[in-house]
Amino acid sequence: MEELQEFSEAEESNFDLKAEIYKYLAHWKWLVFGSLLGLLLAFLYNRYTIPEYRTEASMMILQDEQKRISGALPGGGILTTDDSGIQNHIENLRSKRLVENVVNELDLNVSYFNEGNVIAVEAYKSSSVVIQFLSSDSIVHAASGNLLVTPESETTFRLKEESFEYDEVHKFGEIVKLGKLEFFIEPRGGSLSNNNTVNIQISPLRKIANDYISKMEISSRGKAEDILALSVTGEVKQKSQDFLNTLMKHFNFDGMADKRQVSESTAAFIQDRLQRITGELDSVESDIAEFKQENQFLSVDAGASQYITQSTSAEQEVFTLETQLMIIRSIRETLTSSDPYRLLPSGVGVQEAGIAGGINNYNTLVLERNEYLRTSTQRNPVVQTLTDQIDALRSNILDNIESTINSLQIRIRELDQRSQRAEGEFSAFPGLEQGMRNIVRQQQIKEQLYLFLLQRREESAISSAATSPVAKVIDPAFSENTPVDPKPWFILLGGFLIGFIIPLLVVFVKNFLDTKVHHKGDLQKLNKHIPFLGEIPKVSPEGDDIIQVNDRSPLAESFRILRTNLAYLVQSRNKEKAEVIFITSTIKGEGKTFVSYNLSRTLASTGKSVLLIGADIRNPKLHKFTGATVGAKGLSDYLYNYDLNSNDVITPTNQGDIPVDLILSGAIPPNPAELLMNNRMEKLIESEKNNYDYIIVDTAPTMIVTDTLLISPLADTTLYITRAGYTEKKLLDFPKDLREQGKLKGVAIVLNDVDYSKFSYGAKYGYSYGYGYGYGADDEKKSLIDRLFNRKKA
Repeated sequence: MEELQEFSEAEESNFDLKAEIYKYLAHWKWLVFGSLLGLLLAFLYNRYTIPEYRTEASMMILQDEQKRISGALPGGGILTTDDSGIQNHIENLRSKRLVENVVNELDLNVSYFNEGNVIAVEAYKSSSVVIQFLSSDSIVHAASGNLLVTPESETTFRLKEESFEYDEVHKFGEIVKLGKLEFFIEPRGGSLSNNNTVNIQISPLRKIANDYISKMEISSRGKAEDILALSVTGEVKQKSQDFLNTLMKHFNFDGMADKRQVSESTAAFIQDRLQRITGELDSVESDIAEFKQENQFLSVDAGASQYITQSTSAEQEVFTLETQLMIIRSIRETLTSSDPYRLLPSGVGVQEAGIAGGINNYNTLVLERNEYLRTSTQRNPVVQTLTDQIDALRSNILDNIESTINSLQIRIRELDQRSQRAEGEFSAFPGLEQGMRNIVRQQQIKEQLYLFLLQRREESAISSAATSPVAKVIDPAFSENTPVDPKPWFILLGGFLIGFIIPLLVVFVKNFLDTKVHHKGDLQKLNKHIPFLGEIPKVSPEGDDIIQVNDRSPLAESFRILRTNLAYLVQSRNKEKAEVIFITSTIKGEGKTFVSYNLSRTLASTGKSVLLIGADIRNPKLHKFTGATVGAKGLSDYLYNYDLNSNDVITPTNQGDIPVDLILSGAIPPNPAELLMNNRMEKLIESEKNNYDYIIVDTAPTMIVTDTLLISPLADTTLYITRAGYTEKKLLDFPKDLREQGKLKGVAIVLNDVDYSKFSYGAKYGYSYGYGYGYGADDEKKSLIDRLFNRKKA
């Protein structure tokens, strides 16, 4: 049997962008509602969110030339330190100790908020009341609370605290005790400006410090990276500015205190030396007085001038060397003291370059180690590395001191020998004169050393008093006028997009999880192999599911279209005999009996003779449309009883003035497949082909049972019924396989139960045309506007 047209088997893309867009446009109301809701929520967020502003400040770290030193390491290596310390300074700025000092000075752990109808706005230094604590700082810094203060008059206020369930009226200035906290509240500035409720929030000092540390940003800038840029984000501009300015001030004071430590350590060392020299000098002067008194020795003989000239240079050098030796030994005592990491005296006149450089290097490492210990422990890898460097440098300095002491002692012995040779020439002088000279020489040495230490003490005091700052403030804290959060247009755009995307995702998930056939577009893959014959609309609950004479309902129009398309499909076939049309489906419930009955009535309404056979003898449904009783004589009786002929089972009907002959399914047999396999079914159809124009056979589902496939060779055309919202898409390959295997003849697809109300944008599939188009007297009576409106809907 030939078909009207050939269908190409060429592979094409199944994706249809326009169809996908129509799926989402069908839910345009939800998309619009979601977008408007998102905009509304975004507007409310912008309206009732307190904006946050970014506050910035910058300062330059000042370099100290003395911090660039070099010294010899054990084994001949060279140690070079470049203490720009930018990272150390950043860590110091972010240290809990420094930030807690700032929070404590500014009382940032106590916040005041003016209660509004929707939100509370912070009143930094502008609240109508202020709280004064009488408890110790340790209690206040660890306390937390939420006090609601409502002034009731010029002298009284109501105080509420939920955690203590406290609600009392107090006078301003009256002492209140809540738990361990003791405080009083007074008007700010001495008088009340309003009677609004003020929320006083008390937070632990450390918590507030940690909050500032977490939101504070510090970065280095400049070619030498010696400029630190500080920024913090907050709701109150002045509060953020005060925090950054105070932080920079404390940082500078802290750095200057570190510098003063070296000067103070040197001054302490010099003071200790002065006390010792003073005692020694007093002892020498007492020896001179006693020597002269005992020996009645008044002056040196003028003949000693030659001796003095020869020994002066040796004595001067001995003085210098002994001074160096005393200072170096004192430094050695400090290095070997019980505190191995104390600062060494710097600039006390040590002439040995290796020792002087090592002392400066040692002090730099000790200060750097102390800075790390403020924010970490001795287990810190950086602290351990610095400790190892300090220990190595201390060993190196001690080695240098020992070698220097040995060298100085050798030189002193050489000078003493030179002096002894000169004094040997003085053998003619009395022994008393020689003893006097030794005592005088000791006196001179002590006096010069005493004067030298006095000078160094003054220099150390001046250095300590004139300690230079660590950093220079370039830009004091300033706040931007544009808030960083929220950004109104960004929030509105985000709200719109989120409100639009959420229903879009819901529709997407719904479509993604939907595996049912809904419209002709879902049959595109199948239609490449099998022709599509027509669509049957969904019948409303109040509508009639059986077409009538002159019926102009969408259901009747759809069957007329189906009849017309069927005529084109079979027009080239033999018209001398009836066209045998099998109507089947994949599974039960897809509406094959409904289509069979209404198609037969549609064909019969054109004057054609139609025989409708209920061949689904396992699950008969045809009697529901005719009003016949279940088990009435029908096809199963004919197939089983060879004594019956076709006229015995054909039942003429004229329901609604549309004549259709029926063969009901009959009683349900125990062996339906065996009955259909005998030649009675073929004999029945062949005998009736000459009596009718169309023989329509309502068969069983093809996937469930084999009944239809047993008699499929008897069909001229097979209408394969699919149902919108019911048939699974994965089942569409089944009729294609049956056609390719030749098990069904003249197959054409019909889509049943299409809900056109869901496809108002589906013009691609013909949904916007609708059914029920026509003319009549009722249409003539409608107004022009109504006719135009209905035409647009059609």
